[in-house]
Amino acid sequence: MAVAGVGAEEVVETAAAGNRTAISVDAASETLRMTTAGAWKQGTRLNLERALKVGDELGGHIVAGHVDGTAELVSREDLTDMARLTLRAPRELMRFVATKGSVALDGVSLTVNEVTADTFSVLIIPHTLSVTTLGAAKTGDQMNLEIDLMARYAARLMETK
Repeated sequence: MAVAGVGAEEVVETAAAGNRTAISVDAASETLRMTTAGAWKQGTRLNLERALKVGDELGGHIVAGHVDGTAELVSREDLTDMARLTLRAPRELMRFVATKGSVALDGVSLTVNEVTADTFSVLIIPHTLSVTTLGAAKTGDQMNLEIDLMARYAARLMETK
């Protein structure tokens, strides 16, 4: 395998070696501190996605694969053909989360449905439940969280005024 960028659970890494069923990456101490990567072991199911190439179609939310922190799954409500996940995120990240905005959880970009002071919820459609690790998510799980890229830049612009 040629060296390539890959998103593993939203953690952008360079695949240094690999084949069709496995990859090997190096993780910096910052990555291990800010993400769930330190808990991965052989056999851990991960959502993988190749890096976008210039000219590729954008078919969803704009995410960079730079994890801002982790969020804890505080409740899961299984509905007819979908699931509602409610997560608690650190206060410093919650200010960026807005209803109808976007987040990425473990590399899956999602629309935010509801927001409270310290939690937010997302609805997971059947296809996403079946093809990602979100289908097996359970209360207490830690998930990698990337906040909305536009919210991050808007906040920075307001800070520098």
